[in-house]
Amino acid sequence: MHRKILAVIAVVAVVVVGGFYAFKSLMPPPKEAGTGPVYSTAKVIRGDISVGVETSGPLNPNRGGGIMVPYNMEAQGGPASYIIEEVLVKEGDGVKAGQPLVRLRAPGLQGEIESLEQQLETAKKSLAAKLNVEPHEIYGVDPSAGITLRAPVDGRVIGLKVKEGAEIKQGDIVARVVDDSKFRITARLNPGEFEIAKDCRKAFLRFNQFEGVVEGKITDINTEPVVEPSPGSGEGSEGGDALYQYVYYMTIEGDNPGLVQPGMTVQVGVAKGENTRPEDPEVLWLRFPTQVEGYSVEETITSTVEARVTKVHVKDRNRVKKGDAVISLTGSDVSDMLEEELEKVRELEDKLRRLYGQYELLEIKSPMDGVVANINAQPGRTVQAGEWLGHIYNAEDMQMWAQVDDVDVLMVKQGSPVKVTVDALPGKVFEGKVMHVATMGKDMSGVTRFEVSINVKGTPELRPGMQARAYIEAGSASGVLLVPVEAVFEEDGQPMVEVLQPEGTTKVVRVELGLMNDRYAEIKSGLEEGWAVVTGSSADILPGQRIKSNEILPGTGGQQENGEGQGDGGSPQGKGN
Repeated sequence: MHRKILAVIAVVAVVVVGGFYAFKSLMPPPKEAGTGPVYSTAKVIRGDISVGVETSGPLNPNRGGGIMVPYNMEAQGGPASYIIEEVLVKEGDGVKAGQPLVRLRAPGLQGEIESLEQQLETAKKSLAAKLNVEPHEIYGVDPSAGITLRAPVDGRVIGLKVKEGAEIKQGDIVARVVDDSKFRITARLNPGEFEIAKDCRKAFLRFNQFEGVVEGKITDINTEPVVEPSPGSGEGSEGGDALYQYVYYMTIEGDNPGLVQPGMTVQVGVAKGENTRPEDPEVLWLRFPTQVEGYSVEETITSTVEARVTKVHVKDRNRVKKGDAVISLTGSDVSDMLEEELEKVRELEDKLRRLYGQYELLEIKSPMDGVVANINAQPGRTVQAGEWLGHIYNAEDMQMWAQVDDVDVLMVKQGSPVKVTVDALPGKVFEGKVMHVATMGKDMSGVTRFEVSINVKGTPELRPGMQARAYIEAGSASGVLLVPVEAVFEEDGQPMVEVLQPEGTTKVVRVELGLMNDRYAEIKSGLEEGWAVVTGSSADILPGQRIKSNEILPGTGGQQENGEGQGDGGSPQGKGN
């Protein structure tokens, strides 16, 4: 019985307690005493701010060049086709301007060049011989002045007989120029004399035309004997047959004392020693006398054209220097002939120059610094003049096409600096500059967009078509007053900020704004560093809402109070309060 009574009491107790707590929860909370709104504030700080526009778009090279088979418009008659001999690069290779890319071969070009070179050399030598000048001097000659025959060597003019006004033919010998300071003779030795004279170097010469002995120098002795008739033998000898003997030839040169002339008879003596004198008995006087053949240096002046002698510059037997004028020839025929041959030389040189140009183009070179985008060339393949084999782009000078909306377009100016990044190269930032901003927008699915062209200073790592992100700088300021943008509101068209007073009241202050991004606004006037500006209050909370954190309360060290901890896109760098 007692157990039943205790159980009933327990059930009643549970019902009473549960009903009390249910009633308590259904009743509204008691009203708190009115203490006014609670404010969220941030201090006015001094720092840096930057404003910009973010956009994206593809990268493409600003400059490019082709890999092309040479085609020289001036080289008429040059090769129309070539054979690829060697390919020196592949797709993706970095190249420098002027670097060889492909080597070609042009069959027959080398042979044509060699043939023209020979023709040109012959033409120049022929003209130079007519003008009596060196081949390289023909370009300075005036054809209207005719031809001047000049002394080929230093010496004396011999046999000059022509007169002014005389007609001479091509090949006529006009005169000789001889160096008569030295003369030359050829002596004959029998075998016995040869054995004695073969090692000698000094000779004595006696002339019938004057007294005395002239020393000579043996310059050459022929070691191979020659069969000749003996002096005095011949048809008059017994049996009517000439007698023959072996002889050796010896060449002697001597200094002319001024009396020796060609044709003089001379007796030759061979000195066995350097100190031998003409009267010494060991001198070997040769059996056969000989004659002076001529002078050591002797050149002829021959007419190179058929013309009239207009001037004789020297007299016979005069001494001249090499290059001195001897006679001048002129006439319309001479002028025409010289002009014609000079023009022929010029034509050959011009044609050869064009062929040289074709030969140099057998090596296709890069037109610029860059990267090989593609190349279609295989050794042995025949290609035509002007055919494209590939393309080169310059990744260091890229262009980015992007779009901005009508809200941001006024912030984008031509010349504005740009920071560009690409996902493929994390951590790398490329410098850029706005080159053009469209003045007319385009409707893109109901949104007006304006095209922007940006030049990007890249690196060889970039590739055409890469998607890039750009941050276009629209302005920046350093060491300026900053407040969070949520502290700024507009009243009667004027920017305002609510300042929290020390006693807990607020005051609305009119401010002058500068730059503004999505986090901060620059204050040019109206506030001072360190002031607390209202960014929100409990009065703004709807009925039934509660403040779940005290981070917005003043003095709690929240991030809105000191303005730190901002992310990218215009974060100020606070400089202390």
